[in-house]
Amino acid sequence: MKIRKASIDDLEEITAIEKVCFPRGQAAEREQFKGRLESYPQHFLLLCDDSGKIISFIDGFVTDEPDLTDEMYTDPKKHNENGAWQMVFGLNTLPLYRGRGYAGRLMNEFIAEARTEGRRGVVLTCKQQLVDYYSRFGFVNEGVTDLSVIGGVEWYQMRRSF
Repeated sequence: MKIRKASIDDLEEITAIEKVCFPRGQAAEREQFKGRLESYPQHFLLLCDDSGKIISFIDGFVTDEPDLTDEMYTDPKKHNENGAWQMVFGLNTLPLYRGRGYAGRLMNEFIAEARTEGRRGVVLTCKQQLVDYYSRFGFVNEGVTDLSVIGGVEWYQMRRSF
């Protein structure tokens, strides 16, 4: 397995994986990924198998805003390469490859890159059943956020500070 940065050439494959991993209303659409890949491909990590097939990915932009909001998912112009906080918009692994540590490998790499780039930390939102999972990476649960309500779901904001 190899980790690499994404490019616009990965758009269709990334969009397809997102649709498998998130239900309608919570999954990012093709045009959202297109904007993200055009604006900040360096903050898109892909885990590929030996044939080059993407099996897992993580993405998110950088900002000085300390809290993750729904608007961030849809407006790639809010990306600020010199920002303090690395946001995580999604961590996706195809179902066939889950339970093998691939998502964790990507998360660790994403955190390491944010630290190397001098960020203050990494911020994400997740459903309650994933709070314990992200805690294993040093994220602290800040509770239910009212700044993210995508899909009508209760989202918990979590932060890993450096």
